[in-house]
Amino acid sequence: MKKTYISFALTSIIASSAFVSTQTMAVEGLSANVGVTNNYLWRGVTQTSNAAAVSGGIDYEDKSGFYAGAWTSNADWAPNMSYELDLYGGFSSELSNGIGYDVGFIYYNYDNNANSDFSEVYVNVSYEFLTFGYATLIDSDAGGEFSDDTYITADAEFELTSDIALSLHIGTYNFSAGGDYVEYSINISKDNFTFSLGDTDIDGADGDVNFIVSYSVDFDL
Repeated sequence: MKKTYISFALTSIIASSAFVSTQTMAVEGLSANVGVTNNYLWRGVTQTSNAAAVSGGIDYEDKSGFYAGAWTSNADWAPNMSYELDLYGGFSSELSNGIGYDVGFIYYNYDNNANSDFSEVYVNVSYEFLTFGYATLIDSDAGGEFSDDTYITADAEFELTSDIALSLHIGTYNFSAGGDYVEYSINISKDNFTFSLGDTDIDGADGDVNFIVSYSVDFDL
């Protein structure tokens, strides 16, 4: 499936694809993560033809709020594709009134022959249990230009017990070439497991309801 121009359409949530993990920080600022899922979804649509995915990444976060990282997974939503490698960086902080913000850049890299690379800038604003996000295309191998495609999200997270969290997600993906769609999911996280139920309003197979089970772990470096 094409991420920049749809007949198609994560997170995961830098996601919502649905990798949620328990974090521990021992070596200041530097951590890594590994995960497995029965189906890698990105913005509501499978990136692995409904097959399993294994992922891994490394992150650095400075006390100032600056962060950078890399994350990779198997992916095959386009011909000649076998992997996805995301490179990202940004700045996040919280104002005195409790409003948090996160501004960053992400580059999605795939096999050279897949001709599918693209990049985005994003802004997320959060307050208490709510988070709102906006991402827009910068450039793509498919010929996309700045602001051609936009992705807008709203998320709410609630702590049900000390170790169980419930999150609700809705996103709308809009394309200058047409093919806009809405995707939504409900997620329950316990320890390092996440159970997700997601759907889209896309016609055909990409509109099927998906049940996702993911396991992810973070560790210090």
